Amino acid sequence: MLTIRDLILRLLDWLHRPFRKTISAETFRYMATGGSNTVLDIFLYYISYNFIVKKRMVDLKVVTLSPHIAALFMSFSVTFCTGFLLAKYITFNESLLKGRIQLFRYFVTVMVCIILNYIFMKLFVEVCHIYPTPSKILTTGIVVIYSYFSQKYFTFKTAGNGAKQAS
Repeated sequence: MLTIRDLILRLLDWLHRPFRKTISAETFRYMATGGSNTVLDIFLYYISYNFIVKKRMVDLKVVTLSPHIAALFMSFSVTFCTGFLLAKYITFNESLLKGRIQLFRYFVTVMVCIILNYIFMKLFVEVCHIYPTPSKILTTGIVVIYSYFSQKYFTFKTAGNGAKQAS
């Protein structure tokens, strides 16, 4: 019986065939799964910003969040989970690191991504006066580059890039 993971891998391997001479399977998988998770993130951000937060400040009693930052955290709460699962089981499935180490490193990497997201969203929306959704798209493009390299060489190291085999 095929698992969902097997089906996703078969689909991605089939879609990768025309590109196999120019791009590695791992990079293609990262682009596909990361791209899907990014589309989900932008969709959830749009829904959160326009329909949940309704473009209003969010008072958490301790701190008040601007609507674009509140929406950022809402979309993140979902895509953190989906992103880790896709990275661990689809993209970087040859990593020899233990799952708990991967999860911790993924958390650290994503925290840096959140900080970068926060800084760039503040910059684009509040300094450059770009609308929130295009700002989110721009920010995502920048953060994805950092994310790929940090996940490949830190979070999901393989034997080929310095990981020790789990015992």
